[in-house]
Amino acid sequence: MSPEPHHVDVLIVGAGLSGIGAARHLQAQSPAKSFAILEAREAIGGTWDLFRYPGIRSDSDMYTLGYDFKPWEAAKAIADGPSILEYVREAAREGGVERLIRFGHKVVRASWSTADARWTVEAVRTDTGETVRLTCGFLFSCSGYYRYDQGYTPQFPGADRFAGPIIHPQHWPEDLDYAGKRVVVIGSGATAVTLVPAMASDAAQVTMLQRSPSYMVAFPAEDPIANGLRKVLPAKAAYAISRWKNVLLTMGQYQLSRRRPALVKAGVRKLVKHQLPDGYPIDTHFKPSYDPWDQRPCLVPNGDLFKAISSGRASVVTDHIETFTQTGIRLVSGQELEADIIVTATGLDLIAFGGIELVVDERTVSLPEAVTYRGLMLSDVPNFAFVLGYTNASWTLKADLACGFACRLLNHMDAGGYAFCAPRYRESTSASEPFLDFASGYVQRALDRFPVQGSAAPWKLYQNYIRDLRILRRGELEDGSMEFTRVTSLPVEPPELAARVAA
Repeated sequence: MSPEPHHVDVLIVGAGLSGIGAARHLQAQSPAKSFAILEAREAIGGTWDLFRYPGIRSDSDMYTLGYDFKPWEAAKAIADGPSILEYVREAAREGGVERLIRFGHKVVRASWSTADARWTVEAVRTDTGETVRLTCGFLFSCSGYYRYDQGYTPQFPGADRFAGPIIHPQHWPEDLDYAGKRVVVIGSGATAVTLVPAMASDAAQVTMLQRSPSYMVAFPAEDPIANGLRKVLPAKAAYAISRWKNVLLTMGQYQLSRRRPALVKAGVRKLVKHQLPDGYPIDTHFKPSYDPWDQRPCLVPNGDLFKAISSGRASVVTDHIETFTQTGIRLVSGQELEADIIVTATGLDLIAFGGIELVVDERTVSLPEAVTYRGLMLSDVPNFAFVLGYTNASWTLKADLACGFACRLLNHMDAGGYAFCAPRYRESTSASEPFLDFASGYVQRALDRFPVQGSAAPWKLYQNYIRDLRILRRGELEDGSMEFTRVTSLPVEPPELAARVAA
């Protein structure tokens, strides 16, 4: 273990969309703070560098998935993965953030000492296996919400009998040749909806095998209003207008779905029917059993999935798997799907804060017993914040607000002479609502790995951008739930030590 810890004011975990955003917000709003980024992988980009499957793209528009400080200027609003990755890399280059990233450092443990008012963070170097120790005044988790080393794949009966490759999209082989092959994609979520039309152009046949349908909505890949605004307005003004247009549109759709689900169901069905050939069994393959927004709907840019189905290059089968066979999959109905390649688009394996063990004064934090504050901090865990995006809107909308709030908090502590702060849950009733209140299977499987939320503010997560915008940007910091503490005798770190973090 490295004998002498390096120290920074803020340590960011993760160099993906959220981590790079956090660094840029710190530079702009808390420029006096030293910081570093630890990234377990060897590249910037997180999700957008990890996933390499055909057709990889956003499932949110880039005017809201983009940062609030960096206008998205490309023509496509529903952008492909490489374009998003380059956008994140540009944001890092523009701020000079790259030099402050330590790649190949997987954080495994973080211990808070109240006596020292600092975190000691242990990271394992992925190249040497060495454990490196750093200290920081504030720990900021931007590591997402799922495992990067493996996706979720159910135990399919007979999977070992299948003669061809079985592939999870999270680990797509660079040399996979599917031209002229029969492909079965298991799943009906955003990944499957992306893969099927992307592979259909080269494969002999692509079948999407689903247990039950999902809501699917055709959406133009380009936003004509946004592209028109850029022609007549400065980039920042056009971006701001387009961003707010899409925020309000998404919020309106969500609220209508929750209040008038039958109306929205009928509208979605009508749109799907319009996209598919006459007589297509829509109610078999595109009529979900749940209400709109109980799970996140899938965007179908330019109707590409529906076009692939209409052309006969792709098909949808709704059934349950009995067993894999040597040549494909046998279904409970008795139907057999012949396949050369099977893709298990069966979801993510969720994990909180990248699996970091959090310890406060030698006591391990039990995440299921912790209560979230404002959806970005944990009860009784000092000087710690995290980014977890919205389930009903773009991830980065919440990420930008969380980063801005963290900067406000840091500046407030400096102005007040506070060494640390921690949310204190003092409500009379226990908090028990799941933090991720979403019906998707990949969420339900992992609820016991995440903290909980309370029934009222500031402990309840409202999934409402406008409400959060007001509270997180302008709300009172000393609100009775956040406890601030001054410590008069703290160890002073030599300034040259902080400088060595970037070396």
